[in-house]
Amino acid sequence: MSNPNACARAGQDRANLYNEITDKIIAELEAGRVPWVQPWGTAAAKAPLAMPKNASTNRQYSGVNILILWGVVIERGFTGQSWLTFRQALSLGGHVRKGERGTTVVYADRFVPNDEKRRAAETGEDAQAIPFLKRFTVFNTDQCEQLPDDIATAAPPPPAGLIEPTVDALITASGIPFRIGGDRAFYATAEDYVQVPPPQAYFEPINWHRTALHELGHATGHPSRLNRDQSGSYGTKKYAFEELVAELSSAFSCASLGIVPTVRHADYIGSWLEVLREDNRAIVRAASQASKAADYLLGFVPGSIEPASLDSAVADHETA
Repeated sequence: MSNPNACARAGQDRANLYNEITDKIIAELEAGRVPWVQPWGTAAAKAPLAMPKNASTNRQYSGVNILILWGVVIERGFTGQSWLTFRQALSLGGHVRKGERGTTVVYADRFVPNDEKRRAAETGEDAQAIPFLKRFTVFNTDQCEQLPDDIATAAPPPPAGLIEPTVDALITASGIPFRIGGDRAFYATAEDYVQVPPPQAYFEPINWHRTALHELGHATGHPSRLNRDQSGSYGTKKYAFEELVAELSSAFSCASLGIVPTVRHADYIGSWLEVLREDNRAIVRAASQASKAADYLLGFVPGSIEPASLDSAVADHETA
């Protein structure tokens, strides 16, 4: 006879996996995001429309895997629809980049246990197949390195002129790992890299610089740089304080570089003051740390830079 415990375990694992997939999609929908629709204002930040496929076998994924992989491409800003397992990347002479997080896909099939085959042979009845779902972890080719040229993907560079040359030079000289792509801006504390959507994904590309310098402001807090306390989780006072430091640092850097985003820093900073009102020294401490962060970044600007006041930066912008 077939093992009822094994059948029960298989059924439970299958139910858990269904729940995980469904819960993820429900969470996206409840947050107002359709997992397979690009949330940015332009199409610049998404990969070409295509069916996801395995880059090694060239086979297309099917069923719910299409929705899973489409959603991840949009969520994480990958530039292609090709995927590999960890071992497949190695077999192609490449490897998954250290620190990258894989995506779970599923393979559905049925199998007949040996004892069920014996039972069916003894009784003359049809053997009962057990449905199963098997998990696989795959990585987008954007997450891999040293793949063959016909498989490797890379984010296309932004059109010329969208990134201010001074900021571009600062990013390069700082040595902070900086990735352009995706549909959200963030600094990955554990992996120590910045990711920002491409300038053309913004309604006004000049605002890209504010975002880039904000995330670079976070990166200055890494232990190998200014070593700020970045242990706060979302919603905590430590988190709010670090966000204020990064935003002030961005404002100071933009002003020093003569960049005037159309999104005003003062409006954004005001939203954090309510969190900090109970400590009348918090804004002073934040501004001090932000100045250090901005000075650290501006130190990578080629040649000497004379810090500009925000008023002069506005005047320069208005006369341009």
